[in-house]
Amino acid sequence: MTTSILIRRAEPADADAIQRILGETYEATWKPELTAEAVARFESSAHTAAYVRERLTFFRVACLGGEVVGLLDWRDDFIDSLHVSPRQQRMGIGVALLRHAEDEIARAGHRQVRLETDTFNRQARAFYGKHGYAEVDFYPDEEWHSGFTTVLMSKAL
Repeated sequence: MTTSILIRRAEPADADAIQRILGETYEATWKPELTAEAVARFESSAHTAAYVRERLTFFRVACLGGEVVGLLDWRDDFIDSLHVSPRQQRMGIGVALLRHAEDEIARAGHRQVRLETDTFNRQARAFYGKHGYAEVDFYPDEEWHSGFTTVLMSKAL
């Protein structure tokens, strides 16, 4: 039996689950690539908690069996965050969140959707490429200050 994915607006009670998922994806994806200095800088910054507090009312969450398993945040035509708990990846949750964002961005009148990832993140690059995104620019990462190269990806709507 498959459980359907529910995407809804985040509620205040979802803040801990959102922070947990962001922490899980940081641990699994970014932390292994960061220098010790970048890890220390990021982990002492409280950046994640501040981001969740600032953007909580804008987040959408994906729920599976009543559990928050993914999250989405966008501004205008730009997807800021799309994360799925590593324990629930490859179950269609990321696809559902991406389609939701694209539909909402198109409904707002935008003709394209943009997002960023990093060159080392081959899983994300392949996922977005499979769903019609093109790599349109490369530039130094400014979020981690770690020497990463950011990839700007875009898709016409």
